[in-house]
Amino acid sequence: MTEYRKIKKITKGNAAVDGAGVHLVRVIGFNDVNDYDPFLMLDAFDSEDPDDYTAGFPWHPHRGIETVTYLIKGDIEHGDNLGNSGSIKDGECQWMTAGSGIIHQEMPKPSEHMLGAQLWINLPAKDKMTAPKYGDIKSADVPVITEEGTKIHVIAGRYLENSGAFRGSFVDASYLDVEMEPGSSWDYESEAGSTLFVYVVTGSAAFEPDGEVRNAKQALLFGEGRCISVSAGSGGVRFLLLSAQPLHEPVAWGGPIVMNTEDELNEAFRELDDGTFIR
Repeated sequence: MTEYRKIKKITKGNAAVDGAGVHLVRVIGFNDVNDYDPFLMLDAFDSEDPDDYTAGFPWHPHRGIETVTYLIKGDIEHGDNLGNSGSIKDGECQWMTAGSGIIHQEMPKPSEHMLGAQLWINLPAKDKMTAPKYGDIKSADVPVITEEGTKIHVIAGRYLENSGAFRGSFVDASYLDVEMEPGSSWDYESEAGSTLFVYVVTGSAAFEPDGEVRNAKQALLFGEGRCISVSAGSGGVRFLLLSAQPLHEPVAWGGPIVMNTEDELNEAFRELDDGTFIR
């Protein structure tokens, strides 16, 4: 008998303004860290008005986390104190390991539609102070698996026998972008003990065993089990699926910095003040 994961938490998030004035939906955040471990935050972008996002995220620091920015549509220019620069465009992703510390900026450019999300993944305590690095994922490098009525973009991790465009060095997360046609069905088998959630980007779907239709702009966190089963609604559905093993470690979170203790957090802010943050 198939052991389906039941939905144990639904997080609709809240409209927020971040950076220099970017309008977004903070789907999961500070109050969800225990349930969504090792995932810390998910910000969703969905706007056809450049005034909602072109103020961008000017220079700011990060330590102790990885930020994963994925665009279904749009254009975000970025740069950092290490001299890296570039753009994230349609179907592309940037997997940035902040590690011991990085100062960077992300500046969205006007586009027909800005649609995507930024995910924060916690780093294990032993890897908090690893050297910063980037994983730039181009659209052409993302495997797209076509099944009956369903397309699965394998951004990271594995899907069946298919390796994704990226594999995390510290948290081995699976990141899938799933498109389903109206009325189609799709099953996914996850790793035992993993944290798994989906964020419904557009459309609607029902998830076994409860069968209730779930609409866009919400995250669905699943409980114990191995499988989820999805039936797309009348308009089809597109969702992001995230899965990884939890860390079960304490979290000390202050703005863009996430450590394990308040002392480590305070040290990071002291270093920002005295100019020793970058190792």
